[in-house]
Amino acid sequence: MDAANTMAPLPPGSSAGLLESLAGFVKELRAAGIPVSLTENLDAMEALRHVPLEDRDAFKYALAATLVKSNAHWKAFETVFEVYFSLRGRQYRLTDDTGGEEEEQLIAQLLGSREGEGSSAEGLTPEQLAELLFRALMDGNDAMLRAVARAAVTRYAGMEPGRPVGGTYYLYRTLRQLDLDAVLDKMLAAARDQTRGDRTELEDRLAREEYEARLEALRREIEAEIRRRLVADRGAEAVAKSLRKPLPEDIDFMHASREELVALRRAIAPLTRKLAVRLARKRRHGRKGPLDFRSTVRHSLPYGGVPADPRFRYPRPSKPEIVVIADISGSVAAFARFTLQMVYAISSQFSRVRSFVFIDGIDEVTDYFRGTEDIGAAIHRINTEADVIWVDGHSDYGHAFEAFWDRWGRELNSKTTVLLLGDARNNYHAAQAWVLAEVAKKVRHIYWLNPEPRSYWDTGDSIVSQYATHCDGAHECRNLKQLERFVEQLG
Repeated sequence: MDAANTMAPLPPGSSAGLLESLAGFVKELRAAGIPVSLTENLDAMEALRHVPLEDRDAFKYALAATLVKSNAHWKAFETVFEVYFSLRGRQYRLTDDTGGEEEEQLIAQLLGSREGEGSSAEGLTPEQLAELLFRALMDGNDAMLRAVARAAVTRYAGMEPGRPVGGTYYLYRTLRQLDLDAVLDKMLAAARDQTRGDRTELEDRLAREEYEARLEALRREIEAEIRRRLVADRGAEAVAKSLRKPLPEDIDFMHASREELVALRRAIAPLTRKLAVRLARKRRHGRKGPLDFRSTVRHSLPYGGVPADPRFRYPRPSKPEIVVIADISGSVAAFARFTLQMVYAISSQFSRVRSFVFIDGIDEVTDYFRGTEDIGAAIHRINTEADVIWVDGHSDYGHAFEAFWDRWGRELNSKTTVLLLGDARNNYHAAQAWVLAEVAKKVRHIYWLNPEPRSYWDTGDSIVSQYATHCDGAHECRNLKQLERFVEQLG
């Protein structure tokens, strides 16, 4: 049964149009990867019965409280909400402290341009618009800032109905004309003039941070206005589809943008905490061992000797010793970074963790992680200090594996689990797969984690199958969700 199409009682004061928007909203959340069950959809509808629908914030957070289960999903939820309810609750009213009659007249002109009666906003000169923007930012007047955002989009974005152009293009055109860097300099100069230059360094820094926050609010208002007009032109479903981005746990390590890598770094900390707790619980509540006869008899006394509460000897599974051997060349480096971060963040669940990194040479980097809580700093040291270049700095798995076996092979034992991280693209060098065959004879398990899609394996210079033959498993591991699933198995 589709929760998005489930008919639920309408909240008081709502309409069929709202219910239709909510159905589309839930459907888009699912398409974006946020799990929404039938029960959660009904809970959201029930929650809306207890909040004033004209209160946009209350409406938004009532939906969030019932539909969002992870902080990592918040940004995706917010984007979908702003698309589906962009035309709802948009009010541009003057507050009592707008700053005078002149500003009121200017804002009235700005608002009038969107109603189709004249072109007063378009009639404003760039100088007038810049002056109004400066006053709104200096005064921190949110109502005037929204009005300026509308006027700026009208004047500079060049939006045309039906034109298949993304909102980013319109945002760029608007911000380029506003030149916010110059506006920030002007605001700082005005603030210094007001105090006649008698300001401390701390005061200057606080003023800059405050003005930068106001400029960021202006950017958000302009983006929201562009999105609102796109929704009015194309419909919410089409705009939401164009803005859809993968959730942090679904971002591909190999093709992540800088912004997506930041999202990954934010997501990995809570993920590792959850994973460590799950592994510990899994180890505590492992399968039962043999019957403990003495304990069973002792606990049967309250029941007159009847063994109503049998007791068992719970096995104490030993923590595995982990050896990570990671390719850190090229785009594979991002995958190695997040895998090393996750392994060390839950290292308490392993008896020992040793790390080796390679390109065409190989080096142990275990000590880089000792005595530091900042795993990012350890990763930086790996990238700058590890001795991983042998000849030309191009991946050579065969030579790296052979060097590992010669230097550290004798230290492997039956308690060791080896994790091999890389795409196995060997630049047509000798595979030296015999090394993994020898390693497999000595260790408990050996796994290969490959950040490439399985369909790419063994294409071009990829020789993953030659290595996978000697592994207990070769796993596609392109994102945090797949990495989490695999690491959980190690416990």
